[in-house]
Amino acid sequence: MKVKDVMATTVVTVSPDNSVRRAAGIMLDKHVSGLPVVDDKGMLVGLISEGDLLRRSELGLPTIAASEHLVSSEERANAYVKSHAWKVGDVMSRNVITVDEEADLSHVATLMAENGVKRLPVIRNGKLVSIVSRADLLHAIATARFDDTAAGDEAIRRSIVTRLNEDIGLKSANVTVTVVDGLAHLWGTASAASRKAACVVAEGVRGVKGVIEHFPDAGGRSA
Repeated sequence: MKVKDVMATTVVTVSPDNSVRRAAGIMLDKHVSGLPVVDDKGMLVGLISEGDLLRRSELGLPTIAASEHLVSSEERANAYVKSHAWKVGDVMSRNVITVDEEADLSHVATLMAENGVKRLPVIRNGKLVSIVSRADLLHAIATARFDDTAAGDEAIRRSIVTRLNEDIGLKSANVTVTVVDGLAHLWGTASAASRKAACVVAEGVRGVKGVIEHFPDAGGRSA
């Protein structure tokens, strides 16, 4: 699936000239944890999130003392602006990671995991068109359909073997698969982790009614 398949059809934004209080109010009203910031031409200029507001003076948090020797004067000045400025443009994060609407969801998930972010603005020709969030990825997981598999035990067996080889690199020497009346039987001398992965692969193939392990210490149990 691609970003355009799951992204929001409408997106709430704020202007860099809006107040921080207004941005916080919109986040509360819309139940979102961050907002894209766009200029009057629709160009993305930043992102303001809950994280940007954690050191606000309104929360009663102390400012960085001028005598703090571990922090440079520039850092102290920036921290003061971040905690006291009233305009969104002075508080927002400017180095925003974005994605194209044609990007795969796997790319989005990787970016979110590597950068510790919950949402990514979606760009088309430099302009903001939407936003994709972790919630959108959860929706994609919840509504995912099994891949189509041809009917019949042999077709199911081939599908399992293909996935074992291509997805996790388990060759037939490690795991052997037979399918009888929709029941997948797994044999071999693979490691415990590989056996578990093989069971998960088999369970995910459409048409499989159950998985029976025949590994040396499995005792013929059904997964």
